[in-house]
Amino acid sequence: MKYISTRGQVAPIGFIDAILMGLADDGGLLVPTELPKLSAETLAAWQKLSYPELALELFTLFANDEIPRGELKQLVDASYATFRDAHVTPVRRIHDGLHVLELFHGPTFAFKDIALQFLGNLYGYIAKQRDATIHILGATSGDTGASAIEGVRGKEGIRICILHPHGKVSRVQELQMTTIADDNVLNLAVEGTFDDCQRIIKELFADVEFKHQYHLRAINSINIARILAQTVYYFYAYFRLADEGQAGAVNFSVPTGNFGDIFAGYLAKQMGLPVGKLILATNENNILERFVREGVYQPGEFRGTYSPSMDIQVASNFERYLYYLCGGDAAAVASYMNAFKQEGRIVIEGEKLAQVQADFAAYGVRNDECLDAIGGYYDQYGYLLDPHTACGVAATDAVAGEGEVTIALSTAHPAKFNEAIELRGITQSYPEQIQALFDKPQSQTVVDGTNDAVKSELLKFF
Repeated sequence: MKYISTRGQVAPIGFIDAILMGLADDGGLLVPTELPKLSAETLAAWQKLSYPELALELFTLFANDEIPRGELKQLVDASYATFRDAHVTPVRRIHDGLHVLELFHGPTFAFKDIALQFLGNLYGYIAKQRDATIHILGATSGDTGASAIEGVRGKEGIRICILHPHGKVSRVQELQMTTIADDNVLNLAVEGTFDDCQRIIKELFADVEFKHQYHLRAINSINIARILAQTVYYFYAYFRLADEGQAGAVNFSVPTGNFGDIFAGYLAKQMGLPVGKLILATNENNILERFVREGVYQPGEFRGTYSPSMDIQVASNFERYLYYLCGGDAAAVASYMNAFKQEGRIVIEGEKLAQVQADFAAYGVRNDECLDAIGGYYDQYGYLLDPHTACGVAATDAVAGEGEVTIALSTAHPAKFNEAIELRGITQSYPEQIQALFDKPQSQTVVDGTNDAVKSELLKFF
């Protein structure tokens, strides 16, 4: 298996080179040349595997034997040994129609740990194998930054710089990033929104000369390894319900901002996992909901919400889905993306729009609905949702059909977003690791939201 660009101007490359390239050199995103089709027999065999064993089997399908299986197993085992739950991503039953997939048992209490613990170890492995310098550059709306930093802090041969929107992440998210004292970590607080941070990252990576000169590597979900790692928990969650006798397709409801997490579910479905509805849950920054309902992909007015990690207008993984929607026609994708750059919108009609609506259901959760879900589920079921998970649950309540079974992805521990929890009069206790953050000194640099301002800090850091 090789990896190609959604825009068609990059020759097929191997797994490790795809990881190192991150953003394709033609400005597109890398995708595998083919998706494995899994038989019922394979799925039945995989149902018996532990989480690390399942991850190993899935990664093996995409790694092309570039990493010997024994060494790949060591990377996987080391990545998931850091999680606080033996199941890594346990599934909790809320009621007959709803289960919650808890993805927050990693070091930073967020779902990003699941991919970034692995990617951090993978980068460390590649740096040693190739005697290479790796400079990681990423943007975060809150959780990616802390998880990425935790994945590579102190690792020899690696430096990491993370951009986050100044004053637009939760207090705990900020502390998790900015209280890290390792010399190989730089935090830049950008005056602007996450979309500004993401734009700067993409434009710096698109400067191929600068990218190659300073060995820039991607930690955001533009990196295909992030997506592949996230497919694992869709399989694992489905198998846990199958253990309990659940037969047939299961819905997944996914709090979505950058489209990476739900795109991983889309890939799992394309590989043969019996998925019913893929419910795309947005907040009031609902560009993706409008796309599913109307076929119009166009940024609107930015709105700050109680689910700040989803406060995203331009979804970086949207282009990957567009590639599959266009049947692998890279020229068509390049045309759409050029139109988006020139006109600020993409319009899908006819059969393509019908396909989008077959692939996804969508619902934009208002701020008050988010808080109502937090309060209502806590009062009725004694289960505390973080505001992003609450969006996924509220979307489930809105679009799941009677008798359907849905797994809602829980993307963060509620302690990371106490600002929203308190608004419903709920008092929670912080885990020890989070409570300790409040007494640590912070280190961050505030910069203007321009490429030049960020590049200047990067050059000093490198």
